[in-house]
Amino acid sequence: MSQLARLISILTLLKSKRILTATELSEKYDISVRTVYRDIKKLIEAGVPVITIEGRGYSLMDGYSVAPVQFTEKQANALITAKHLVGKTNDSSFIENFEDALTKVKSVFRTSIQEKSEMLNSKIFVFDTKTIKVPSNALSEIQLAITNFNYTEINYRKADDPNITFRKIEPSAIYSSDNKWILIAWCHLRKDYRSFRIDRIQHFKILPEKFENRNFSLQTYFQYDPYKDKEYKKTNTDSLCNSIKGSS
Repeated sequence: MSQLARLISILTLLKSKRILTATELSEKYDISVRTVYRDIKKLIEAGVPVITIEGRGYSLMDGYSVAPVQFTEKQANALITAKHLVGKTNDSSFIENFEDALTKVKSVFRTSIQEKSEMLNSKIFVFDTKTIKVPSNALSEIQLAITNFNYTEINYRKADDPNITFRKIEPSAIYSSDNKWILIAWCHLRKDYRSFRIDRIQHFKILPEKFENRNFSLQTYFQYDPYKDKEYKKTNTDSLCNSIKGSS
């Protein structure tokens, strides 16, 4: 867990009106007591009125609160709809992380909006016409590798090929088509960009080493060589390029 995530988590615990000891926080986050002291100092420096209750632990000054984030009903409905669409990605890591995030977001909904969002949740259906579903469990980690420029090692199996090949790659971008996630990465074996269906990655390892940003453009990749993505030939290249233009 990053320091920022830990600080937010500690603040959430303090907001629950609990009195927290340094030892308790140390054990919860598997950090040293000295690190707890530094975290509390960071919160105080950020303007959070953490007080020390002698012999008992840390608490927040009475009356302190963080202004809640307000969502409109339409915005709440958009999130509920996204939940159903995400459920069709077939990647368990992505689904789990999205549902955890949505739970936290829903906790700040006003009661009236929360009730309506639960009603809408029971009235939305997303039908999948695909009969073959191959699950994956790598999307969330690969997203981190893309944004942090981490080299990644994968064992990959192509379609209709029983052989598994080892690749060292530089993850560059991802897109989804027919409920399947496709990773585009610089492949050190092929010395070029290659596409990999995430559900065909048999094993992966995110390496701590960083690669240099090649300023990869997904739009350019398809626009100038639409048949380059041989791994997933069913992709409608023109439609994809138009979608990327619209979101850029």
